Amino acid sequence: MRVPLSTLEATASVLMERCDMLARYSESPYQLTRRFASTAMQQVNGIVAQWMRSAGMTVRTDAVGNLIGRYEGTHSGARTLLLGSHLDTVIDAGKYDGIFGVLAALACVERLQQEQRRLPFAIEILAFADEEGLRYNYAYIGSKAVAGTFDCRALTLTDANNLTMSEAICAFGGDPAILRQGRPYWSPADLIGYYELHIEQGPVLEVLDLPVAIVSAISGQSRLRLEFLGQAGHAGTVPMSLRSDALCAAAEFILAVEAIASAESGLVATVGKLTVQPGAPNVIPGQVTLSLDVRHQEDRIREQACRDLHILALELAEQRNVSLVWEEIQASRTVPCSPRLIDQLQKALVNVNQTIQFLPSGAGHDAVAMSDLTEVAMLFLRCRGGISHHPDEMIKQADVEIALEVTEQFLSLLAEQEECR
Repeated sequence: MRVPLSTLEATASVLMERCDMLARYSESPYQLTRRFASTAMQQVNGIVAQWMRSAGMTVRTDAVGNLIGRYEGTHSGARTLLLGSHLDTVIDAGKYDGIFGVLAALACVERLQQEQRRLPFAIEILAFADEEGLRYNYAYIGSKAVAGTFDCRALTLTDANNLTMSEAICAFGGDPAILRQGRPYWSPADLIGYYELHIEQGPVLEVLDLPVAIVSAISGQSRLRLEFLGQAGHAGTVPMSLRSDALCAAAEFILAVEAIASAESGLVATVGKLTVQPGAPNVIPGQVTLSLDVRHQEDRIREQACRDLHILALELAEQRNVSLVWEEIQASRTVPCSPRLIDQLQKALVNVNQTIQFLPSGAGHDAVAMSDLTEVAMLFLRCRGGISHHPDEMIKQADVEIALEVTEQFLSLLAEQEECR
């Protein structure tokens, strides 16, 4: 599918149609679920690659499964601006989280090609193979590989079918051996920065009645895995006073997570996954495994909350006569967006008569991993009701038009800067 006209309205319309189209490629016929290195991901990569080539881009797939399209600048040796987001999803997802950012970047390149226009820098669109961390509970696989910060120990992680990440990458056509080298794809000196368009995933823009906002920073995040280990037993024969019920310990902990997060402004903490074993109605739970996600814009507050929760979990385990396994799976610091790139985004908003609004991001994004390689900037797009990670995700075409116009202005401003270097 190609953009039929060079109007923003037509471009935004095609972008929305493409989001609808890609939402059909799922591991489930009943919901949108597209995990890292899955058949559905392979299919989507193939479709987006075709669109990239039609936009005059050279296309490749890297060792981890990221799809990369390059639109050359006016001269060889020019620096590169990175644009992108991710094509994987959560379980029962919406069709815009991540995908919108990839397709919006592609739309801007298509419009440059239609105008037969090149910029004084190259553009590379990064369609990351994994940001959500759904399959291996390890987020930013794609962007960490690009930034050269991928932890090769993650290659031994197994999915629900006991397939290691390394095996999945090989089956997808990738090469774990290249990942083990741990090299970034670019020298920072060769890059202008990384820019990501993303739906807000929150309700603030809708409340303010604004279509877009500049992201000021991305909150730090800790992902942990806990196990409460008790003693399974017959539900009818073990007295209450003699039980080591792992689920009761976990239940107390989950309510404490809610209470501790509610008491600290800006702190959010979530238990989103719970596994109970043996999992029979007439058996006392002997083992409970749960996830814990803790976020705050100030790293010291997030880290202190994790310490407090760890102490509490130990105390509950002792009181309940169970043992505890506490494991940090992944942690990322708070990432401030680049003042230099933000300055150009502000000018872009002024140039298209839009209100300047700053918002922090409580959600994680590929920009977190990319910040280890280069300066990053983000633009949020309003989403209905602030709903995300859900089939009810919805955006307005009129807002998409504004986001594209802002981005085009941003590219033009960067082009002026680059020509003056």
